[in-house]
Amino acid sequence: MTQSLADLTHRLIEAAKAAGADTADALAVAGTSVSIDVRSGILEEAQRAEGTDVGLRVFVGQRSANVSASDTSDRTISEMAQRAVAMAAEAPEDPHAGIADPSQLATDLDVSRLDLIDNGPEPTPEWLQEQARIAEEAAQSIEGVAQVQSASAGYGRRQVHLATSNGFSAGSQSTGHSISAVAIAGSGSEMERDYDHDSRIHLSDMRAADDIGRMAGERAVARHGARKPQTGTYPVLFDERIAGSLIGHLLSASNGAAIARGSSWLLGKNDERVLPEGIDLTETPHRPRVAGSRLFDGEGLPTARRKIIDDGVLTGWTLDLATGRKLGLPSTGSASRGTSGPPSPTVSHLELTPGKASPEEIIRDMGTGLLITSMIGSTINPNTGDYSRGASGFWIENGEIAYPINECTVAGNLLEMLARIIPSNDGRAHMGRIIPSLMIEGMTLAGA
Repeated sequence: MTQSLADLTHRLIEAAKAAGADTADALAVAGTSVSIDVRSGILEEAQRAEGTDVGLRVFVGQRSANVSASDTSDRTISEMAQRAVAMAAEAPEDPHAGIADPSQLATDLDVSRLDLIDNGPEPTPEWLQEQARIAEEAAQSIEGVAQVQSASAGYGRRQVHLATSNGFSAGSQSTGHSISAVAIAGSGSEMERDYDHDSRIHLSDMRAADDIGRMAGERAVARHGARKPQTGTYPVLFDERIAGSLIGHLLSASNGAAIARGSSWLLGKNDERVLPEGIDLTETPHRPRVAGSRLFDGEGLPTARRKIIDDGVLTGWTLDLATGRKLGLPSTGSASRGTSGPPSPTVSHLELTPGKASPEEIIRDMGTGLLITSMIGSTINPNTGDYSRGASGFWIENGEIAYPINECTVAGNLLEMLARIIPSNDGRAHMGRIIPSLMIEGMTLAGA
């Protein structure tokens, strides 16, 4: 399949040249996925999908256009190329558009060292159904669980190949296994739900299905009987499951596209401290056995370990070629793309410097405060960083969990919030983004 995807991209490039493109790049993606859902021990839904998508981006001078298709016949490829060139001829000129210079392209293309393929047999639908059934049964066995909303197991295999008209050609493959469960405690207006899941490249790394189901059930039961917390200013601990959303806001604000538009609360903060001293935020694209690891980006540039935050100080912006050219800076090798559109700057894998204390130790020292385990909605001002989100979790009194809470709002300003985060030590090493639980003192809560 890898060779056929390479052939597809090369055919697209040749068709683009024949149609009159000056330069071009092409992306081909092929995938297989199987998903099994179980309810009440009975198969509820089984899905299998297979397909190949191709995308072509052409440049005519400083004008460009992107087209995509799921048909890979010679006729379609020829029509795609002709249509793309015709569209580019009518597009406005963009002085920053263009593919990479050959000297910029990645040369280390041995993706085998990333260990992204499980070479074992593809799981059968019967086996996936049994895993989902085990997870559901384990969740249902927890006292207080009213029902299991869903239990699922899945498998996927994905292959990608990128080629450019200046000679770059490389691809990668990856597999994925997943199990999830969602449990419900209570009923009616007092209904609470929670979940657990696991997703890995290699089946041997997966947690057991009964462990996942049991955790989903225990989490749902723990949330039953939730009430509104007190309104006021308290320390807040963002659970590891949702702490990454805080760092996600920082990534959005340091994205070159936002900087080029002038709509970021980090404008003017380059080379300034935005996290506490001693904390690094590092992009880590080469981690083995982690979904999304890559040696080259969506424009064929090499990826590399990069400190986005170094000792609390913002080092720069996340850039692809176009945004880098707009800002007069080199790309950071961070382009991401699909077949239906042009590249854009995106950070994939991250690691935040962990703290020394466990979440339990942080809770013990909080006194009175809030542990947030889930969030809904958001109001984030991209220019000022003003932050407001709905939250639920657990109220902390005397350093211990007292009762579950819901229907509250936490608010603050991201610049001020991130400047005083206290990381825990519970980041999960197999995750693409290793972000531990984060405590912030003095946040505003609106509850009862």
